[in-house]
Amino acid sequence: MAKKNPIIIEAELQRYEKNGEKTGWTFVEITQDIAVQMSNDRRGFRVKGKMDDYVFKQVALVPIKGGNFILPINAQMRKATGKKEGDKLLLEMTLDASEIPLSEDLLTALSSDVDAINQFESLAPSHQQYFSKWVESAKTISTKSDRIAKCLFAMQYKMDYGQMIRHFKKDK
Repeated sequence: MAKKNPIIIEAELQRYEKNGEKTGWTFVEITQDIAVQMSNDRRGFRVKGKMDDYVFKQVALVPIKGGNFILPINAQMRKATGKKEGDKLLLEMTLDASEIPLSEDLLTALSSDVDAINQFESLAPSHQQYFSKWVESAKTISTKSDRIAKCLFAMQYKMDYGQMIRHFKKDK
């Protein structure tokens, strides 16, 4: 059962030098005893709150070996807090059970191909979000269109997000 009161901790930003697909990630490690105060979901869950004065929402706590979790800290968060690896920040967080909307443009494109939309819908919601966020983070219409085309290709070949990214990196 999740608590309504926020968890408040001082945390140090860490960085994976080499850790598979997480290589280069900046994160805060969240111990299992802290995580279970928000949720009993051992597969990960989303949180909202503040890092110092920076407000965030719908950020995934990702499970790692040993029962602990990591809270990824992306470039936008680091810039907003002015923090880097080794710095400490005040972290306040609670469970975020709000729905994350999927990219309308991506869904429209996928809907034009029955196999593509069926493949997309067979993915776990968190994996659907990877594709959706990637499409929506495009800064130009051209980039967004290119990303949607790559998503359609990925669905055709039953690729997950990581497989798609690796596939198109090889082509460069």
